Amino acid sequence: MKKQYFINANIIDPHNSLNELGGLIVSEDGKIEAIGKKVNINNLPTREKPIDLNGKYIFPGIVDMRVFVGEPGYEYKENFRTLSNAALSGGVTSVVTMPNTDPIIDNVSIVDFLKRRGRDKSMINIFPCASLTKNIEGTNMTEFGLLQKKGIIAFTDGIRTIQNTQLMSRIMNSAKDLGSLIMQHAEDLDLSKNGMINSGIIATKLGLAGIPDVAERIIIERDLTLLENIKCRYHISQISSEKSVEVIKQRKEKIKFTCGVSINNLSLNENDIGDFRTFLKLSPPLRTEEDRVSLVNALKDEIIDVIVSDHKPEDEESKRLTFAQAATGASGIETLLSLSLELYHNGSVKLETIIKALTSNPAKILKINKGNLSIGADADFSIVDINKPWIVKKEKLISKSKNTSIENKKLQGKVTSTFVRGKELFRLQ
Repeated sequence: MKKQYFINANIIDPHNSLNELGGLIVSEDGKIEAIGKKVNINNLPTREKPIDLNGKYIFPGIVDMRVFVGEPGYEYKENFRTLSNAALSGGVTSVVTMPNTDPIIDNVSIVDFLKRRGRDKSMINIFPCASLTKNIEGTNMTEFGLLQKKGIIAFTDGIRTIQNTQLMSRIMNSAKDLGSLIMQHAEDLDLSKNGMINSGIIATKLGLAGIPDVAERIIIERDLTLLENIKCRYHISQISSEKSVEVIKQRKEKIKFTCGVSINNLSLNENDIGDFRTFLKLSPPLRTEEDRVSLVNALKDEIIDVIVSDHKPEDEESKRLTFAQAATGASGIETLLSLSLELYHNGSVKLETIIKALTSNPAKILKINKGNLSIGADADFSIVDINKPWIVKKEKLISKSKNTSIENKKLQGKVTSTFVRGKELFRLQ
């Protein structure tokens, strides 16, 4: 691979506190050789022809901490090849995959298979999670130590929550001993059972069972109380309500933990569901506008650490049903960055804070050397025209499943190129 030179770019790299107009040099082996304002036309070899980005932005490759891939078992919804193509179009170069496959990722042999498939079929960096409990049944713990040795970087039951407090205490103790990262989907089953959307006026109007925000808060309160005594690496996958933000704000002053939010809950509210729009049946559910604004402010104040796509592809047959019967989840990995940039364009959150929540923060939580543009690191980055307008059309989405929650939405900001280890793997046509 030839050495590559990029100039006249707005470079934002929160990991290295870099926010300046400059350039980037990628070495022959796909590493970052130089970056910043010192890389300009005056400092480059005269024989080289640099790529002039004319003020476009260079961001580190996005690290998406919550992605569902259909492989193994649900390849008709998504597979490693279609996932990586969709991710690259959205500037995502690293993903953390959930264990909710068939079979569940809960033993060493399945991990070996998963890593082989990821290596053979994917063009992006795949970081698989294993389940907290066998078959995600919430009763027996998986072998954290053995699974970690095989390359598992975190443990979660994905769309399920550990309901048993005694079991959660045991899990946290094991995580503390082994240095494991626990990622919890916070939702009390007894309070949320059969619920489909946020509990409130809209649920009553539509005649649908609701999921109260206390179902989320009660699990967060319980886990953080346990965390006071068992200091392990603990991450709340997604929060969705103002009350959860209040709890997290108070507890972060006393104990160490992190939390994320879905881009869906930052951008949409329960009113968007309209007349039974099943593509907006999500978990956690879309809540009130007051909840959404509270989440945006928590991101702005860096109370929330991470933005995730919660990419959960579902085939059309699973969504073209009554609201009660329809599958939960939305495809979102390729619109994650553009939808996040909406918060910058409307003045809600600083651009650097958004990029930090998409790149360096998740990498720091996961303890992986991604999401940064450090010299010597893999050249995983995207080039973005942050002012380019476009409209989300499901037929133009690259993901195998087209269940986007933002069909026909007008966005501003588009990835024009994405590089992994110095190779351009996506270019906007």
